[in-house]
Amino acid sequence: MSILFFENLFSNFPRIIKLLRGKNLFFTIGYSCPRRTLGNKNARFTVNPAAISSADIVYSFGIGTDISFDLQLIEKYGLKVFAFDPTPKSIDWLNQQKLPENFKAFPLGIASYSGNADFFLPKNENYVSASMTTKQSDNFVSVKVKTLADIAEELGHTTIDILKMDIEGAEYGVIDDILKSGIKIHQLLIEFHHRFHPEGSKVTRRSIEKLRQADFLLFHVSRNGEEFSFIKADFNR
Repeated sequence: MSILFFENLFSNFPRIIKLLRGKNLFFTIGYSCPRRTLGNKNARFTVNPAAISSADIVYSFGIGTDISFDLQLIEKYGLKVFAFDPTPKSIDWLNQQKLPENFKAFPLGIASYSGNADFFLPKNENYVSASMTTKQSDNFVSVKVKTLADIAEELGHTTIDILKMDIEGAEYGVIDDILKSGIKIHQLLIEFHHRFHPEGSKVTRRSIEKLRQADFLLFHVSRNGEEFSFIKADFNR
């Protein structure tokens, strides 16, 4: 066996261990297209640049204190980004930033219902991301959440060209609601948090199968097996 084989095996060893424990997964890409990865190391998502138009609308759910992905979409393609995050640290951080005109932020979370939700804060006070579904600590904040359909109606959108979600485990219920909403989505970028879920990677596999049945084609999976990129097969502008 080649040295490269052992180097690849060693570099993937942590992921292989997680796979055996049901906390990670490998998935076969079902669609070939151009790909471009944007954002800093811990906020990266991959898009199909050939499917992007300068008039595209982006919804970015879960931004924390890193909007590098969103800013690069604006800088490189001139897109309009609507960003959403109701966590206090994210809101405070955004208020201190000099933001471009094409970046609009809302202190709001996405959920499978519209109302209020408890967001559990991380144990480590230096961390930012809060979760609706994982009790990271006993500390929580009550925040406003809305369905995608309600958000899009308020903003006057019937089509979302790029929708990104990094919402700390709430994506599973939200995906079901999105598929029922009737909102047209071209590219769907999701960070899956099966590592937090009691069912492990099984819950992610179910969601990916639902997306496949709704004609979302998988065109990218990140090296760590958590960030997935889909494109709608029958999308018409």
